[in-house]
Amino acid sequence: MVSPKKRIALIGECLIELNGTPFGALHQTFGGDSLNTALYLARLIGSMADVRYVTAVGTDTLSDGMVQRWQSEGINTRFVLRYAARLPGLYLVQVDARGERTFLYWRGDSAARYLMQHPAFNGVVSELAEEDLLYTSGIGLAILPPQDRAELLDLLRRFGSLGMAIAFDSNFRAALWQSADSAREAMAALLPATKLMFATFDDEQHLWGDETAERSLARLHASGARTVVLKLGAGGCLYSNGASIIKVEACPVTTVVDTTAAGDAFNAGFLAGWLQDYDPESCCRAGNALAAAVIQHRGAIIPAGATPSLPTLLERLGPRCGLL
Repeated sequence: MVSPKKRIALIGECLIELNGTPFGALHQTFGGDSLNTALYLARLIGSMADVRYVTAVGTDTLSDGMVQRWQSEGINTRFVLRYAARLPGLYLVQVDARGERTFLYWRGDSAARYLMQHPAFNGVVSELAEEDLLYTSGIGLAILPPQDRAELLDLLRRFGSLGMAIAFDSNFRAALWQSADSAREAMAALLPATKLMFATFDDEQHLWGDETAERSLARLHASGARTVVLKLGAGGCLYSNGASIIKVEACPVTTVVDTTAAGDAFNAGFLAGWLQDYDPESCCRAGNALAAAVIQHRGAIIPAGATPSLPTLLERLGPRCGLL
């Protein structure tokens, strides 16, 4: 008997991306943390899972173009809502000689910010109840008005209490939050419902003042997160289930072109293995390998032909063990 496809929904915002030098040559594409993860996940397991993106965009030509490209990548856009009077956000990314990036954003009135106020959102909620996994991020929470954020947190907690797997990447961006306290409060509220937590040590250190990665893991577990994957950049990652910690080294990369979306790609590689019940170390290695491929290209979304296939990512990985 053929197993039914797993249903995965990722909630967040995608923006128009301008990549290059101000007042010089600029390349236009799109990107956003949750969308980047959705797209890479669809590339890896789109034939084995239904990857859905939950957001709001406009009815303009740029929005049309983004949605068409998501569909061509295998993302199910059934839950992409459209606002006639709103536009997608925009950001400019500047990359230095080491591949590190800085961003300028124009997103304060973006369509995605008002996702939960869309007249059709209640219908989306009723269908989300059938998902196997719901994923969002700190950015997805931060862009929402406070009341909408509280409602989304309530929704995620309710689904989690009913047994749905909730995955969350803390992905802290200080400029998006009213205050550090508001970020800490929102994330702490979601952690008890989170089955799989992604975090980046630099972010945790910035927001919480953690002195070590082990301190971050202990705090996150104490706050209710059951499984934590802590990304360490070039240092690889740590996987913790609260009882034991696994360190997985990063894949060596000779030339780093652009680190944009490295963490998002890691999440997609990890989830691709996790959703197919591979062991934790194998999932981490898949995440590291995909991130290593992404940082060797410019922009958040690398060419499809440059994205390693799932068999390539998993060819040396271990046994499946039923993590979901």
